[in-house]
Amino acid sequence: MISLFKSSIYFVLILNIFVACQQKSKHKRDVFRMNISAGLTSLDPAFSKDQATMWCDNQIYNGLVQIDEQLRVQPCIAKRWEISKDGLDYIFHLRDDVYFHDDEKFLNGKGRKVVAQDFVYSFNRLIDTTVASTGAWLFNDKVDKSNPFEAKDDSTFIIHLKAPFQPMLGMLTLQYCSVVPKEVADFYGKDFRSHPVGTGPFKLVRWEEGNVLVLTKNTNYFERDANGNKLPYLQGARISFIADRGAEFLQFKQGKLDFITGLDVSFKDQLLTIDGNLKPEWKDKILFEKMPYLNTEYLGFSMAKQPFSALKNKKVRQAINYAIDKQKMLTYLRNGIGTAATSGMIPKGFPSFDTSAVRGYRFNIEKAKQLLIEAGYPNGKGIGTIRIYSNPTYSDLITNIANELGNIGITCKIENVPASFLRQAMRKDEAAFFRASWIGDYPDGENYLALFYSKNGAPPNYTFFKNAQYDNLYEQAMRTTNEKEKMSLYHAMEKIILEEAPVVPLFYDEVVRFVHKNVVNFNANAMNMVDLKEVQFK
Repeated sequence: MISLFKSSIYFVLILNIFVACQQKSKHKRDVFRMNISAGLTSLDPAFSKDQATMWCDNQIYNGLVQIDEQLRVQPCIAKRWEISKDGLDYIFHLRDDVYFHDDEKFLNGKGRKVVAQDFVYSFNRLIDTTVASTGAWLFNDKVDKSNPFEAKDDSTFIIHLKAPFQPMLGMLTLQYCSVVPKEVADFYGKDFRSHPVGTGPFKLVRWEEGNVLVLTKNTNYFERDANGNKLPYLQGARISFIADRGAEFLQFKQGKLDFITGLDVSFKDQLLTIDGNLKPEWKDKILFEKMPYLNTEYLGFSMAKQPFSALKNKKVRQAINYAIDKQKMLTYLRNGIGTAATSGMIPKGFPSFDTSAVRGYRFNIEKAKQLLIEAGYPNGKGIGTIRIYSNPTYSDLITNIANELGNIGITCKIENVPASFLRQAMRKDEAAFFRASWIGDYPDGENYLALFYSKNGAPPNYTFFKNAQYDNLYEQAMRTTNEKEKMSLYHAMEKIILEEAPVVPLFYDEVVRFVHKNVVNFNANAMNMVDLKEVQFK
């Protein structure tokens, strides 16, 4: 009977949302429709490891802090904070008007106020081995094990670190760090994945896995817009899970989805010109948005078990860097989407990205040939056949790279293997030369520099790079609280990577979004996060 009653309530809520939408269709809609082609496995923020989960969790939950369109850390449940002079204590002062969504596990079914102890519980839950959160890495080996998290009182929460770690504040913007209520999360256990209760602008109505997710407005939400109006504006959101990108595009074309993101071979040429602009026939119908995306695509060399003696030679690796025409690759294979990686590994979008301070490799075939001569391999003679490991998704890109290397006499054999197999081979140091990408987990360039810190295993140090000078600079950067000094250290580390060439940075990706013109306030950032709390229809 209880289950039947709940189903009836859900049906009425969904019906009310969509009836309201139909009644207002002559004026404007208030239910946002989007698709997540990758599917969704959990709504528990402790497992917010992929874009699909992060997008959904960002509507349901809040954390201490959040990031804006410029990747700056802003208040959220914490109205202000300070960091101790020694960099070990992060003290957050909480708002007193934030409430969890209503749930039957609360007294009288009404969501209670969030207090500091809720963050102690939520963060301890991330590092609890019985929970096995994929976000445990955020705090493992960083917090003081004897007293990692403290609720000084209801409105004061403290994180105690065992050593200074400068990126910590940015890491707290991740959905992993959302606050959850102990009484609900403990009661449902693993089933909390499908019974989420947070503080966010929307709350769950219904989730049919693999089919549809329906969210409704949280009328008790605490944030307001710049004019003091309550958020969110929308009455709800409907998320589908169509796996086929071509079918997704058709739904968008028919007006059944409000936006799509990313490029796919099934529709990119229908929308974009070869130089990356929206085709004229679409300009009156949709908005085309692109901006830096915190993703660097690269080729990596194993610096440990290197079966090809030629690749142990720094000048050969530098020659490969010079031999690839990255701009031509972007123009013909990606319709101009992305920026040629002529700086370091930290991509556009970060404050530390500086092409004048960090000068990388530009296409120069004569320089590449000269470096091979200096290395003792004129015209590639003596190098032998080099295997490039990749997965089928990138076959056109890797084929292009193999052809480019052929122009300087280097013969390549492409090994296309499943992505999971490639990741395993990279972890085990069984791929001497491989294609990879690194998407920023949090808004700090350290996330990319950690790929080359020798004390890190694989992941993230898939090249098994080891350099004492680099390690020393990295450790200095983690200790400093001076932003200018940090940037200088980051640039110094990037220069070492470019000189030693354990990688070939290919391009810095871009967020690409196609949005119907009746959608307003649908803002993006370089993390490609979806935030619906200020979205409206005109």
